[in-house]
Amino acid sequence: MLTKTTRSAIRLLTYLGQLDTSEPLSPRVLAEQLGESPTYLAKVARQLGKAGILQAQRGVAGGMVLHRAPETVTMQAIVEACQGAILGDFCDEAPDLAKTCAFHQACAELHGAILGVLSRWTLADFIQHPRPIGMLHKRIPCWLEPTPQVVSLGTAGRKTRRRTKRID
Repeated sequence: MLTKTTRSAIRLLTYLGQLDTSEPLSPRVLAEQLGESPTYLAKVARQLGKAGILQAQRGVAGGMVLHRAPETVTMQAIVEACQGAILGDFCDEAPDLAKTCAFHQACAELHGAILGVLSRWTLADFIQHPRPIGMLHKRIPCWLEPTPQVVSLGTAGRKTRRRTKRID
């Protein structure tokens, strides 16, 4: 249901929200901290910027900062910034949905439930509780955790990057 882009956006926003600074961070630094491709993370950041969730600051000391308070950024806003509007597959033109077929009634109910959940969860929720608690933290891998890229020397002495494998 959530695309890689949406999950990367949630990870990026959660990471930025956990920092105790309002200083902009470069996409390259953020990509290294999150174990993401700098090019891919820049694409994700552009989508979040267009939606008014992130703000890009240009220049030598430029980078990205949250543009809105985490309490005002719903999961629905993040999903729609990355995946587009969440459309229902039902007869929304019908004046009385109860008179449509059972399939369309079920789809309308599903659409309402999805929007209800996505609008209830906010970035602040992810920032306050980004990982499992206690012993579960060591046993259950969480994709919100940063997975920095490991830099090692390849066979010809060149730097190569490899990522720690994440279990989704």
